[in-house]
Amino acid sequence: MNAPEDKGPIVGIDLGTTNSLVAVFEGGAPRVLETGGASIVPSVVRYEQDPAAPGGVRTIVGDDAKARAVEFPGRTISSAKRLMGRSLNDARADLPYLGYEVVEGEHGQARARVVFEDGSSREVTPQEVSATILRELRGLAESALGRQVGRAVVTVPAYFDDAQRQATRDAGRLAGLDVVRIVNEPTAAALAYGIGTRADATSGETVAVYDLGGGTFDVSVLRLTPSGGEGGTSFFQVLSTAGDTRLGGDDVDHLLVSMFAREIRALMDGEEPRLQVAGATKERGNDLSAFPPSTRRALKVFGESVKCRLSEDDAASVRIEINEGMVYERVVTRDELETMITPWVERTLGACGRAVRDAREHLGSGGVDAVILVGGSTRVPLVRRRVGEFFGVEPYTALDPDRVVALGAAVQGGILSGEATGSLLLDVIPLSLGVETAGGAVAKLIVRNSTAPARATEMFSTGVDGQTSIKINVLQGEREMVEDCRSLGVFELSGIPPMPAGIPQLEVEFLVDANGVLLVSAHERRSGKRAGLQVVPNHGLTRDEVERIERESFTHAREDMTRHRIADLITNSSLDLKWIGERLERFGDRLDAGAREDLVAQIASLRGMIDRARADWRSVEPNALHAAKETLDRASVRLQEISISESLRGDAEG
Repeated sequence: MNAPEDKGPIVGIDLGTTNSLVAVFEGGAPRVLETGGASIVPSVVRYEQDPAAPGGVRTIVGDDAKARAVEFPGRTISSAKRLMGRSLNDARADLPYLGYEVVEGEHGQARARVVFEDGSSREVTPQEVSATILRELRGLAESALGRQVGRAVVTVPAYFDDAQRQATRDAGRLAGLDVVRIVNEPTAAALAYGIGTRADATSGETVAVYDLGGGTFDVSVLRLTPSGGEGGTSFFQVLSTAGDTRLGGDDVDHLLVSMFAREIRALMDGEEPRLQVAGATKERGNDLSAFPPSTRRALKVFGESVKCRLSEDDAASVRIEINEGMVYERVVTRDELETMITPWVERTLGACGRAVRDAREHLGSGGVDAVILVGGSTRVPLVRRRVGEFFGVEPYTALDPDRVVALGAAVQGGILSGEATGSLLLDVIPLSLGVETAGGAVAKLIVRNSTAPARATEMFSTGVDGQTSIKINVLQGEREMVEDCRSLGVFELSGIPPMPAGIPQLEVEFLVDANGVLLVSAHERRSGKRAGLQVVPNHGLTRDEVERIERESFTHAREDMTRHRIADLITNSSLDLKWIGERLERFGDRLDAGAREDLVAQIASLRGMIDRARADWRSVEPNALHAAKETLDRASVRLQEISISESLRGDAEG
């Protein structure tokens, strides 16, 4: 008998906007891997022309690429994670702060254009940049472990949508890695927190994970239930999640860069820069296009440096030589920075409020028991102070916020490989998923904060006689009408035999796997026809879309439900009119005159209400429309009896 194949360990990878790490679960605990004393790899890639390299281009990753970014701004790519699964238009707000050019690729996808010294250029996708970083991490792991590594758990922000998750999987494949599981970053942090640090816990804890990294923000509320004894299973159940895929430490850097740029331009124009800051915003804006890429990159480096220093000190000095004889100098105080970033911090707390509200039924009156801080941006003193004030709990800081996500990913890798036992992870779906129905309404099959993996089925039918194909529009959002939600994809089920309206039996199934990737299938039962797709939209959700989806779902809840109800009533009432009208034409003479006249009047009344509702849904009161439908149904009972009797007689004679 052959020995079983050794597939090697499943490593855990935190693929971050600013920095990335790789960890492994061994000997009952996770540890971050390192070589030469280095474990954190800056998520920065420089491209160099090299005739001996594949494709004539070689890459430099990590510390060297970051340290020399100012020298080579046009071919050094950083913060690629903020471009993952996004269109050029989605990424436009970030472009002025990047030292490299971002262009529009296939399907409007944002891509980086690398410009070499000889003037030639090439376009690289965010997936390719991420793959280069993942390849570096894979090499680091293989060097540290002394064996091949081919499988990984990779973390993503909880609010990454299907496109962004799929882009992450593609990056792993390009790096030669089988991404066996995608885990939300705050969930990974909770796994790291729950292994070892709470081994003595005898009762469950509710934990909030506040994850503020370089480019994204997530907050998740989880219930940690200990095993209760040797051999038992500990549960990590996500109760709710909220966040923003375009909010992170980069935004603080951008605020400082904008301030430096305004003041430098004022100085170059012979004005007193410190007196021009407030007025410059309106007159000069935040336009950095006047500065060459190398200067923009240098300003970004200064901004990041000042932010980091002010996490430790009360003030940080800046000195930039603009040109010969002209120097820009100023001191930035912590108070000044905190005034600038207060709206940024409050936006994160707004998401925390949404997550707590969504988890309220599980929390009871006690609230959260612990708050875990994740991501380098949580080192900002104002962040720590405001998070503690918001939750009423001193944040737990024993775990390194830069390493905790990678450690948690390694724990999940250990669970999947069998190295770690006694733990079960239950994550959630951040936004509701459904399909378009007649009248432009949305039928939600899976609601937000449902536990993943999740499966749901719903039966539908046609609204038109002889319909041979059905278009299925897959939607994401919290509103009740299609126009207010985001379309994830459209596919068509064709080849259905022509049948009367309402007769086809269309079963639609949604399946969200453990990675948060959605699969949709449709099956017409009478004909056996099937169709389906893996939903991979072109671009991810923008910050504004996420905020709008959640805000408007509350603001318009009553109006949306009314509109949805009327749309359903129009569809069902129209089918009633069709069927009753057909039977009245065939068997109406079998009714007495009074009953026939009453039925005709009821039909006319309902048809008039439907016509008005189609023209303006607000013109009809839904209860009145429902009552008119019910009245017609009752009035048609005798007609339906006659129709059934005639049908049975025909069958008997046949």
